[in-house]
Amino acid sequence: MNGDELATLSAASRSLSGLWELARHIDGHFLPYYLFMHLWMKVGTDELWLRLPSALAIGLAAWLLCDLGRRLHSTRAGITAALVLALLPSVSYYGAYARSYAFAAAAVVLSFWALHRAARGRGWVLYGVSVALVCCTHLFAVLVLPAQLLAAVTGRMPLARMIPAMALGGIPAVVLGLVGYGERHAVSWISQRGPEVLLKFPKMLAGAAEVGVPLFVMALVAAVLLRDRAWAGGLLGWLVLPPLLLLAVSHLVTPVYVDRYLFVAAPALALLAGIAAASVPRMAVVPCCVLVVGAGAAGIAQQVEVRDFNGRFEDFPGAVRRVDTRPGDAIVFGQSSVRAGFDYYASPGMPDDVLLLSREPDPRGFAYPERRDVGEALADRGRVWVVWRGTKQAGLKLPKVKAVQEAGFAVATSWHSAELPGLTVTLFARR
Repeated sequence: MNGDELATLSAASRSLSGLWELARHIDGHFLPYYLFMHLWMKVGTDELWLRLPSALAIGLAAWLLCDLGRRLHSTRAGITAALVLALLPSVSYYGAYARSYAFAAAAVVLSFWALHRAARGRGWVLYGVSVALVCCTHLFAVLVLPAQLLAAVTGRMPLARMIPAMALGGIPAVVLGLVGYGERHAVSWISQRGPEVLLKFPKMLAGAAEVGVPLFVMALVAAVLLRDRAWAGGLLGWLVLPPLLLLAVSHLVTPVYVDRYLFVAAPALALLAGIAAASVPRMAVVPCCVLVVGAGAAGIAQQVEVRDFNGRFEDFPGAVRRVDTRPGDAIVFGQSSVRAGFDYYASPGMPDDVLLLSREPDPRGFAYPERRDVGEALADRGRVWVVWRGTKQAGLKLPKVKAVQEAGFAVATSWHSAELPGLTVTLFARR
């Protein structure tokens, strides 16, 4: 697991009062997901168990996408869309990821499915509930809702029933949006992005350019071919509005453009591609099969990469194995939150954590209380292992790493996990 997944583990492991205190300072918009995981983790905290809810959510998304494709076009289109979705490398990543992105994708598919059902006179209450789920899973999942309004207006749906359902369902978004705005310091690490970032959107959405670019072209073709013009516009809006609106928010409010926030558009990419393949007038099953096989084959390299030990960009088990402990060794973490990965994966016999004051993380974040007198804590030590998130050179600029050097230690060996940002494990020995 990487740092984000370990943050889920840290948050959901707290008491309800502790979780509320955390939400008041950071990650408040994740509170519904953290509450769910708080209950889910009563059974266990193994990797498989922590990631299973996301896998189930993706399964639900594929099932609903299949039925939505059948309703909008044909059974072939629905089955093809579900298979393409399942084969996307991005789905392999976020479908086995202990964060709320798979939940958000499933909730968005449910909302479009419920809208199509409600437009035929069945279930505006279900639609309102689905919008509420969209708002609770991830703050920026709401960027798909304008596409639903577009489909409703052009399709002459009963707006007198739709608007109240959407408004009531959107209440959580207002609350969580205000919370998120008050905690915008938590995303201060996000740099401003320009319009050129939109060129990378197909690659990000599918998880590989070899898959995303052809599918994106097919999606545009499907938007032209789909006979129901209202839903053609709605599905196209589902695909292209989230990145455009997120970029607008970044420039108008605060920088927030992060690729993973847009994963909710991945089902639209698969659905439109499935519709395009199924629209071939004769022998439509052949292009559908070609699309599924081609999408799977084009993403093989990325599928292997996702399942590699470095597939999460922070190889904590590998970092733990690099620590060859001798009696009297100490360990220092360049960023306090990195300790969570070592706590999760390390076996008994690790070096003494000389700076740690308490095993309970900061109630207002994910760091741990630590001593500040690094030199004094290492006064009787001959060797100290220092672990940080980032490259070797970047870590040498960290305050605690500098403090170790000022205490009379020099680099003996160093290892980096080979991806960015990655993890660095460095052994310092006393001069």
